[in-house]
Amino acid sequence: MSDSLTRRQFIASAGCAGCALAWSGAMALPGYAAATEERLPLTKELSTQEALHYEKIEDLKVVCKLCPKECQVADAERGYCGVRENQKGTYRTLVYGRPCTLHIDPIEKKPLFHYRPGTAAFSIATAGCNMECSFCQNWDISQFRPEQIQMFDLPPARTAQLAADTKSPTIAYTYSEPVIFYEYMLDTAQAARKLGVGSVMISNGYIQEKPLRQLLKHLTGVKIDFKAFTETFYKDSCKGELQPVLRALEVIREENVWLEIVVLIIPTLNDSDPENQAMAKWIREHLGPDVPVHLTRFSPNYKLKNIPATPVKTLERLTKIMRGEGLHYVYIGNVPGHPAENTLCHHCGELVIRRLGFRSTLEGLENGCCAKCKTPIPGVWEDPLKA
Repeated sequence: MSDSLTRRQFIASAGCAGCALAWSGAMALPGYAAATEERLPLTKELSTQEALHYEKIEDLKVVCKLCPKECQVADAERGYCGVRENQKGTYRTLVYGRPCTLHIDPIEKKPLFHYRPGTAAFSIATAGCNMECSFCQNWDISQFRPEQIQMFDLPPARTAQLAADTKSPTIAYTYSEPVIFYEYMLDTAQAARKLGVGSVMISNGYIQEKPLRQLLKHLTGVKIDFKAFTETFYKDSCKGELQPVLRALEVIREENVWLEIVVLIIPTLNDSDPENQAMAKWIREHLGPDVPVHLTRFSPNYKLKNIPATPVKTLERLTKIMRGEGLHYVYIGNVPGHPAENTLCHHCGELVIRRLGFRSTLEGLENGCCAKCKTPIPGVWEDPLKA
């Protein structure tokens, strides 16, 4: 691989199936300036940017205050995420301006169904994660250290400009875990806003309240992967905790940032009726009935290849249970063509948005309302930065 990549090559590389940068699925957009030949430099040099949200303690040690793990890190060591390092008592992020993946995706792929449907998201990720889910679909970047992966040298301002140049109305921080590249995400979101580009975080929600509130002031949407509704699942399958995620969900609602939730339903592990009924009740009581919930079909992956794919009937049963608890928008994911991909007005039942995979057609939505009964449909339907 050469030491730089043109923007034209970046878009064209969509067909490079299986390459380390995982470009498959990128798409060119109308209005993209194909003649632009600005270079996208590749690098193996780690960042030396000082991290945010940590405390210095004795003997050159630091305590990370970004995620609930609160890693205590000695000099020359790294936190659990593998991308934040103590260098002589100063905690530094090694992935600031160092994305390893660049895509242009449909926003529906995140998945976000009530956020600017039919638009594109300029999607970036770095190496690293603050959990280790046994079923991770992106383990080849989330569970690797940055020096093991080829990276781009793209500081925040340049990343934001590239999103604007490709006519992407939104940047999505996604694929691995955006919390661990917090500083890069924060500064990119600020730079993007100045260019009229929104920012959405696709996250596990494993973050402390103070950094989360600081970040939310610059985001236009959040999707949280809600792993399960038991501490046992979080501990055994994700190396994390449930309670901090519940609090993060509440904070997102308190800050009035658009929120959607995805639950990957894994047979025998988090697919019981009582657990999902309790989850739905908690969501309705703490977040409200209008938060979209996506129940997604599991496929064997990473360390969890001994469990078969989720039966569609299981997803249908749990969808019925969650709707029965009063949630207005419960979707079935990873089952292209299923009727539960569509958005129906929660008041009259009229079809509002028809979906097939990542394609959306607005059939009954007018000015954010059901065209038939005029009931407002919750979501972000117009440019949130112009509201």
